[in-house]
Amino acid sequence: MTIKEAQQAVDEWIQTTGIRYFNELTNTAILMEEVGEVARIMARKYGEQSFKKSDEEVNLSDEMADVLFVLICLANQTGIDLTEALEKNMAKKSIRDTDRHRDNEKLK
Repeated sequence: MTIKEAQQAVDEWIQTTGIRYFNELTNTAILMEEVGEVARIMARKYGEQSFKKSDEEVNLSDEMADVLFVLICLANQTGIDLTEALEKNMAKKSIRDTDRHRDNEKLK
């Protein structure tokens, strides 16, 4: 699935199953909540924090998909073509960071 196809699929789901988009502020809050769930898993799986009994059924890929879904909702609501946005962002990073990471002693 391309990013464009994902944006279309999410929009179709929202229009049929989801009824309508939540407003942009609500979706921003939901995005933060979903990112927090990813952070919680990362802290426990890759960091020093211990899993709780309630964390046993967590699924990192599903939580990342939740983040992507809500981000796509926000892009659709605000008229952002995520393919174009990502392409421009990658070009910006490629120019800006040409030598930045190569010259970083901490990364060697």
